Amino acid sequence: QVQLVESGGGLVQAGGSLSLSCAGSGRTFSGYTMGWFRQAPGKEREMVAAISPSGAVTTYSDSVQGRFTIFRDNGKNTVYLRVINLKPEDTAVYYCGATKYSSGWSEVDTYDYWGQGTQVTVSS
Repeated sequence: QVQLVESGGGLVQAGGSLSLSCAGSGRTFSGYTMGWFRQAPGKEREMVAAISPSGAVTTYSDSVQGRFTIFRDNGKNTVYLRVINLKPEDTAVYYCGATKYSSGWSEVDTYDYWGQGTQVTVSS
């Protein structure tokens, strides 16, 4: 069992930056691939970034490539999402998820555990 808690969201102007955190419980955190997803009102949840258990492999959606960076500190059971050059279309609730699967990282159904989400609002 893994419990996840996101933090770091807020209101920011376009062009600004934020750092999101996802703290996990349990000693097996380092065995999970971690993903950051977002869900805007009326839209489906979509992956923005994912990172392998060791942190050696990362993947990003095309819409955030070059602006978002995912990294993790397994010693602190935490995965981070650094976001820069925010755009109004980045407004959404951001969720982190954990999965034991080694593929299908962009699919919501791949993930076994989810946090409660943190709201990011970007004003123009």
